[in-house]
Amino acid sequence: MTSTAVHRSADPPGDPPRLRALPDSAPSDSELVARSIDDPAQFAALFDRHATSVHRYLGRRVGELADDLLSETFLVAFRRRGAYRPEHLEVRPWLLGIATHVVHGHQRSERRRYRALARAAGRPEEHGDDPADSGDRLAAQALRGPLAAALARLKPGDRDALLLLAWGQLGYGEIAAVLDVPVGTVRSRLHRARRQTRAALGDVSPFDPTSEEDDR
Repeated sequence: MTSTAVHRSADPPGDPPRLRALPDSAPSDSELVARSIDDPAQFAALFDRHATSVHRYLGRRVGELADDLLSETFLVAFRRRGAYRPEHLEVRPWLLGIATHVVHGHQRSERRRYRALARAAGRPEEHGDDPADSGDRLAAQALRGPLAAALARLKPGDRDALLLLAWGQLGYGEIAAVLDVPVGTVRSRLHRARRQTRAALGDVSPFDPTSEEDDR
């Protein structure tokens, strides 16, 4: 072994590579709500995360009014953000609950829409009808006929429970929380709403429970 090699092997090791800190993970929904109390601009991130889901739910219920009611929903949520409690409900169900209560002020419009869709059965789809979004247009066309008529005839509370489950994809406990009723009441409303829609559709309904829903 040469003296050079011996000298190199005795050299002190170089400085260890510097580790770059990982970026902070994105804040949770509940953290954003909490931060928005002192920094209202933080609430905008919740709109970015959930506006599409809430708009889709509203679009199926009230059609072209969805744009206006989406704005109203988030305005109400912003004003009530100080009362939000994450231990009671996650943010998305909370927003859908607010959206449902906003719809209550437009129940006549919702019923008129379902009746119009029922009358539209058999007519070719006209692009540009409400709702404007292509996905919601497909949902609107699927609602034409007896299903739309059945939804129009449901009691408001029964319709809320059914559509929060089917279109909002909430569980029984979440529906109970946003409607402020016991879980048993939710089950009763769902049973009644399913029975009525099933009768209107010849004993087959897209709202019939699945094995997964039975565990909710």
